[in-house]
Amino acid sequence: MTVFFTADTHFGHGGARSLFRRPFASVAEMDGALVANWDTVVTPEDEVWHLGDVAVRLDRTRVEALLARLHGRKHLVTGNNDGPATSAALGWESVQPYAEATLDGVRLVLCHYPLRSWRDMGRGAWNLHGHSHGRLAPMPRQADVGVDARDFRPVTLAELIAARRVRSVRPAARRSPSPA
Repeated sequence: MTVFFTADTHFGHGGARSLFRRPFASVAEMDGALVANWDTVVTPEDEVWHLGDVAVRLDRTRVEALLARLHGRKHLVTGNNDGPATSAALGWESVQPYAEATLDGVRLVLCHYPLRSWRDMGRGAWNLHGHSHGRLAPMPRQADVGVDARDFRPVTLAELIAARRVRSVRPAARRSPSPA
């Protein structure tokens, strides 16, 4: 079993295409791509933590049908767009506004919103979040797991950590010598 993280799918939200510059011609194409990308990486035995903003303006029946199509055991950490139709839908293993977990020896603080400070941040804990749609510079050990920042698919903690390492080891840009 693999554990994945995602956020900000905004299923059914026509405005997401322009607001977040998503490259889809229609809501149906966007939703179809998000489901296909999810099910390409997630198996039925995997676990997925969705960190909020699952769907916009979908009724409970449609949310439940959507959850039934998506692979994995799904947990919801609610976001600002997750009303009763989403949070009360059948198909969630758990629903909460905030969660803490340990995965592969790494403490995680899971919230829809990016935090400035979180429990055990000075002891190596990571804050995984959504809400910012890839538009916010992360703090150390913080990652936006939203689909707009992650190729429209769920990601693993190992991928997030590896991506951070790649960014931190890039050579500094060369500067011209200063005149003496």
